Amino acid sequence: MTADPLLLTGDLDDATARLLHTAAALDTSGVAAPSLLPGWTRGHVLTHLARNADGFVNLLTAARTGEPIPMYASAATRDADISAGASRPPAAHLDDLRRSAERFTEAVAAMPVEAWAATVQTRRGPWPAAMLVWGRLREIEVHHVDLATGYRPADWPEAFAQRLLHEVTTGLSGRPDAPAMVLRFDGSHHELVVGDRGAAPTITGPASELAAWLTGRGAGETLAVTPDGPLPNPPEWM
Repeated sequence: MTADPLLLTGDLDDATARLLHTAAALDTSGVAAPSLLPGWTRGHVLTHLARNADGFVNLLTAARTGEPIPMYASAATRDADISAGASRPPAAHLDDLRRSAERFTEAVAAMPVEAWAATVQTRRGPWPAAMLVWGRLREIEVHHVDLATGYRPADWPEAFAQRLLHEVTTGLSGRPDAPAMVLRFDGSHHELVVGDRGAAPTITGPASELAAWLTGRGAGETLAVTPDGPLPNPPEWM
């Protein structure tokens, strides 16, 4: 999945503003409350989002300079930074989120056109630099839901939900543990097929609910299965 990264910067700015609005409303107990991610408080999620922005800045810098800069110094350092930052006061979280988002915006603006064609090394392997803006947008929108503050997959912009759904199903198509299924989102005749179509149930619903179900952010209660039967069990996302 490729696209001009600059076409997504407006969507990213909007998603960031929504996240900052949510973070600004959290008090000390709100930051310390559990998130939807096992073992993580909201403070862990907020810290992860700030450090993720800095990690993407590292990758943008690597693409721009040609230097082999990793996203994080190490997996252990990443985890330690998240743990250390989780219990900070709400104002510190908000300032960190805002400043790290600004650093990411500045790093995108500094990218010459040719640098977007570079390949960078993410935690999960090589990735086109042109995908980094999308990667940051995806992190914000999905983890905003994980904060459990009332922002739901149904609140995702339709274009984001459809793009996420396409990305996830593309990834499932290459996995032997993925069940066969045909996905059809409301208002579209376009189908996304995973596995053997002949043995696959058709699952229909809003793109946001389909994407939420496949990414573990929803149980799929509103999705329809044809022929009647239970929803398949997709493998864990990422």
